[in-house]
Amino acid sequence: MYPIMTPTQMIDLSMKTGMMLVEAQMVIGMRMMGMAGFWRVLPSENARMSSEKVSAVSASAFATSRAIMSGKSPALIAEAALRPVARTTKSNVKRLARRGPGKP
Repeated sequence: MYPIMTPTQMIDLSMKTGMMLVEAQMVIGMRMMGMAGFWRVLPSENARMSSEKVSAVSASAFATSRAIMSGKSPALIAEAALRPVARTTKSNVKRLARRGPGKP
């Protein structure tokens, strides 16, 4: 039987979750500025923000299921669930930041 989480795993997961949340807020801000015309975004950005959530949640559910079925510890299961969402937010920040402020 695994311990639920060691203090090190708890801190690591908290840091990764916090980073994902900060990046998600950055993405939201850049997209909102894009809708207002202050950030250069592609016309497809509005459709993308809906479709990517479905794929990130699906990937997260699949990774979580795979970790559970493999008998991973709760800490590793939580990390597996977070990884696809964090990967999506990180790539969105990079992509949107490259476009920068200004008119499309």
